Amino acid sequence: MGQERIVRSLLDIPPRPNENARVPTSLTDRLKALDTCAISDALDHLRIPGATIGIRPMWGRQKIAGFARTVHAVDAAAGPPGRHLGTGTVAASGPGDIIVVANRGRTDVSCWGDILTAAAQYRGIEGSVIDGACRDLDAVAEAGFPVWARAAVPVTARGRLAELGSDVPVLFAGVLVSKGDLVLADGSGVVFLPAGRAPEIIETAERLAARQDAMRDAVRAGQPVTEVMHDERFRAALSGDE
Repeated sequence: MGQERIVRSLLDIPPRPNENARVPTSLTDRLKALDTCAISDALDHLRIPGATIGIRPMWGRQKIAGFARTVHAVDAAAGPPGRHLGTGTVAASGPGDIIVVANRGRTDVSCWGDILTAAAQYRGIEGSVIDGACRDLDAVAEAGFPVWARAAVPVTARGRLAELGSDVPVLFAGVLVSKGDLVLADGSGVVFLPAGRAPEIIETAERLAARQDAMRDAVRAGQPVTEVMHDERFRAALSGDE
């Protein structure tokens, strides 16, 4: 409780909210039952940008699904002074939310650490994904908080980074992400689903996942992999023609 009081005092944290009426909970449950590879294939089929490259889990084997709450990080000289990077977004987020930190892929400075982790856990936040670096990785792993990033470094954000905006559209590893978009992160990386297209993307990915399960079973039963993995079968599964 002592650490919790310190974090609340530092960040002026209000009671935990639950603001995720934007999309039915069942949709995030369906999303979490899939993997990023199936979602990436569905995004390709629908010609929707959303898959990222180079963002990986910083520890262990984790999977999270939820709603994007964005942080736009910039060089300290380009941003307003005062509030520490990410604190306002964490304080305004809650269960079902994922903190999305856009820092242009920089790996020479951290934009997430153990204090933000403690605050995020108190709020019930699902995890964070970072187009950049984190730090305090031992403490983050010990706390059991899921974090995806490009690297872990010891270098602080203080005096180096500032927050230009919170819950604003951001460019994350080449993907435009807005507050309320869906996020899925697992061992293969991170994908984003625009909120307005999420049902369509998930439905397409579910068809593909079912087909892939059947293909896997067929290979294990002795069917030649050259037949099982024929491209036409993938296309039919994605389009719903089989």
